[in-house]
Amino acid sequence: MNTRRLWFVLALVMAVSFTVLGLMGREIHRQAPPIPASVVDPSGAVLMTRQDIQTGQLAWQSMGGQQSGSIWGHGGYVAPDWSADQLHREAMALLDIWAQREHGKAYAALGAEPKAALQARLKAEMRTNTYNPETGVITVSKDRALALGQVKAHYVSLYSDTPELEALREQYAVKNGAVPDLSRRVAIANYYWWTAWAAATNRPDDTVSYTSNWPHEPLVGNTPSSANVVWSVASILLLIFGVGALVFWHARTKTEDHLKPPVKDPLLDLKPTPSMRATGKYFLTVIGLFLLQVGLGALTAHYAVEGHDFYGVQISDVIPYAVTRTWHTQLAVFWIATAWLATGLYVAPMISGHEPKFQKLGVNVLWGALVFVVLGSMAGEWLGVQQVFDLDTNFWFGHQGWEYIDLGRFWQSLLFVGLMLWLVLVTRALAPALKGQSDSKPTLWILFLSTVAIGLFYAAGFMWGKHSHISMVEYWRWWVVHLWVEGFFEVFATAVISLLLVKLGLVRPQSANGAVIFGTIVFMFGGVLGTAHHWYFAGTPVSVIAIGSVFSALEVVPLALIGAEAFENWRHSKAAPWVSAYKWPILFFVAVAFWNLLGAGVFGFMINPPISLYYIQGLNTTATHAHAALFGVYGMLGIGLLLFCFRGLARREAWSDRLLGWTFWLLNGGLAMMLFMSLLPMGVVQAFASIEHGYWYARSPETIHSALMETLVWLRVPGDIVFSAGAFTLALFAARLFLSRGKRQLAQPEEVPLPIAAE
Repeated sequence: MNTRRLWFVLALVMAVSFTVLGLMGREIHRQAPPIPASVVDPSGAVLMTRQDIQTGQLAWQSMGGQQSGSIWGHGGYVAPDWSADQLHREAMALLDIWAQREHGKAYAALGAEPKAALQARLKAEMRTNTYNPETGVITVSKDRALALGQVKAHYVSLYSDTPELEALREQYAVKNGAVPDLSRRVAIANYYWWTAWAAATNRPDDTVSYTSNWPHEPLVGNTPSSANVVWSVASILLLIFGVGALVFWHARTKTEDHLKPPVKDPLLDLKPTPSMRATGKYFLTVIGLFLLQVGLGALTAHYAVEGHDFYGVQISDVIPYAVTRTWHTQLAVFWIATAWLATGLYVAPMISGHEPKFQKLGVNVLWGALVFVVLGSMAGEWLGVQQVFDLDTNFWFGHQGWEYIDLGRFWQSLLFVGLMLWLVLVTRALAPALKGQSDSKPTLWILFLSTVAIGLFYAAGFMWGKHSHISMVEYWRWWVVHLWVEGFFEVFATAVISLLLVKLGLVRPQSANGAVIFGTIVFMFGGVLGTAHHWYFAGTPVSVIAIGSVFSALEVVPLALIGAEAFENWRHSKAAPWVSAYKWPILFFVAVAFWNLLGAGVFGFMINPPISLYYIQGLNTTATHAHAALFGVYGMLGIGLLLFCFRGLARREAWSDRLLGWTFWLLNGGLAMMLFMSLLPMGVVQAFASIEHGYWYARSPETIHSALMETLVWLRVPGDIVFSAGAFTLALFAARLFLSRGKRQLAQPEEVPLPIAAE
């Protein structure tokens, strides 16, 4: 495989993809739903101002934002999607106002014909765009202003501690007195109204709303647009074509003879350098954060049946759902990223054979900084949700309210500084290998470039401010979540795994070079622009649906051959007797391939086509994909890398394949039980509700707290227990390794002990 040609193709793909991504950002900014200077009734009375709406966004963020319900489909699953809830409540309030005035009874009590007449009037009322771009004013009718006031009163009461809505708060897992400040509650209600206005109001000179008719709400004519349907069909056709083309390419590619492995472990004589040994504390921290995340996940899931209690014990005042879900999602990113960062620090000196001066000090300082950021950001998020901070302070030190990037801007800045330090540490250790001659040079450069991208691309999280438009926040936020977490970290991990297999003599350097560069091309070709599938209904133009649907389908294409990758990894574990020492790290890489196919491929494409996402965005179908992909792919990969590094850091006689076998099967089995016994069936139930009645209904207490749904929540418990047992056996395995470090090494007659650097 000609690597020079592949480098050219990769550079071209990256240049074109990011150019298009930048142009999309410009169009999203230009065509985002306008935030009015004011909203007035026909008499000119001001109902709300731009400042009210922007303050409402900040107040919503401070109480947990996307961790407590969602806006435009992005966020938590127990509370409603507030834009859909506001839209339905306002529509019903307006229908009731008209029905009482004209028929003397509630809308629900009317016959079919008067209902149809009122619905036709409602569509005209809600979809007509009365925004004046010259004055920045939205004018609503007197009746709509009255309906607006009724719904506003509902939300003002909801976030207080009034007893009449306590039962509803518990169903939403919103604590009593969530927002004590009355002015903030009013502002949040104003913000919800604006998000619903954008969801139902037609764009100028168009027949679809600013959110492409999302959410599904038949009362106001929010049904799938033609573009939604057409581009969904196009994405499926392109997926079929792409899979066929990839299989054809794979079939005609020359297969190299199977490589005969070395007679003994090439890493047997490896002596970890001081900085490599210092990474041990990172991996122990990873396991600690993983255990904490698992516990918080079980608690968060329980809130779906007891919104204020934990088995009868009232805990929401101390640790509300918005906090537990924040910590659960944030810790997932933290522990997985820490595993990969530590792998980079461990592997760089191993590959280059060079230990830079003060490298161990840098590794230790970075570990301390990471722990400080993790604990500090968690404390800030708790204080933010508890409404301790004012809104400005909350933005910097509390809860930003954006799922996966919840930490305050101060903590976010410190994390970026830490990433820059990591980039320096890895680069200075890797530099001799990049300068020298090596058969693995192309793979080394992919590793280095992905390291640079990991360091720099987190900066996308600084591209929004306190008053940034939510459409632009979503644009940049998914740069971090999709490109940083799911993108460049995966390229980095692929390069690391390839280099480790080359180092073990299980893969030819030339084969690894071509495979890594080609894999990076394939991912970047679909992955960069595939980011747009997160923006379909975030107040973006129709072009986003076209580009996102097509390229997110291409993201799935390479997964068609993932079985071959899994088989190759499994075959590596059987290559020679000494390879059994790396059996479980390699099998975790096999698990990565399996969950990549199922979690990212099957469950990912289940929600990616626009017509599919239109109905099921933000339901438990999304949670199914998220758990299978985030832990199944990135979590399993992090554990596999952790074990690979432990193999060089640990004493051979302290290694327990038995414990790792239990860990492997408990984690994989528990995850499968969690998905197929609970999350996926819950998503299917909600999907039917969304399609038949409207999106608001799928997220309403009538659905979420139905007997069937609560039974399915309880059916998650067996999977959680099995999964938690796997996390415990992993911790037990690590503790065994750690406790054995001070003991005298006893050589076993059947194996040669792994050399350990002198203490």
